[in-house]
Amino acid sequence: MKDEIGRLKEAFDRSRHAVFFGGAGMSTASGIPDFRGASGLYTVSGEESPEYLLSDECLAKEPEKFFAYYRSKILYPGAKPNPAHLALAELEKRGRLHAVITQNIDGLHQAAGSRKVLELHGSCARSYCSKCGRPVERDFIAETEGIPRCETCGGVVRPDVVLYGEFLPQETFEEAKREIGAADFLLVGGSSLTVYPAASLVSRFTRGAGRGRDKVLAIVNFDETPYDCDADFLIRESVAAVLPQLL
Repeated sequence: MKDEIGRLKEAFDRSRHAVFFGGAGMSTASGIPDFRGASGLYTVSGEESPEYLLSDECLAKEPEKFFAYYRSKILYPGAKPNPAHLALAELEKRGRLHAVITQNIDGLHQAAGSRKVLELHGSCARSYCSKCGRPVERDFIAETEGIPRCETCGGVVRPDVVLYGEFLPQETFEEAKREIGAADFLLVGGSSLTVYPAASLVSRFTRGAGRGRDKVLAIVNFDETPYDCDADFLIRESVAAVLPQLL
């Protein structure tokens, strides 16, 4: 495996426009469980599904239930960037990584120092009033009880994340498509690549012009993904262990 990581680094160093695409596995080393792991939401969920409890429908109809679940299962205020986040930030600083595309909402890429981060599902680091649109302080929802209310108009303050039943932010998704289209090296880390439409970005890379000649797909993930057969590099290790070795 060490030799394979060495070859991965050589290929990465040859790239001219490298892009990272990451999922929940990026943050497990920071103490945030992924959705489908042993302690994930889909494994330990109760009678009601996470899809409902984290949906726009639940927020509208049962906001008390939504915020109770959101605070207990989604917010991890003590989480810190792990070596994988720090490695990506350093690669960007050195001019070797062009962008980070993430499915995560924890804000740890920015906390690590990454600057060009495309958040496909939004971020729990941001919240705003659903009535007047006023942005609120980062920890406002975490530090309140019950239904958080706007101090200006009294509207419900909601997290700036994409809930079940909502569309991805179109501008961010289009920018992610442009980055994927320009990339000659796509590094996927900690993602099962099963959540759509985000995962469809990888298919744009594997089917794009020049694929197989001068474009490299690398996948670092413990579990299988639908794109494993397309990967030039397939490493079943923790991203927190592998990514620092690209420095």
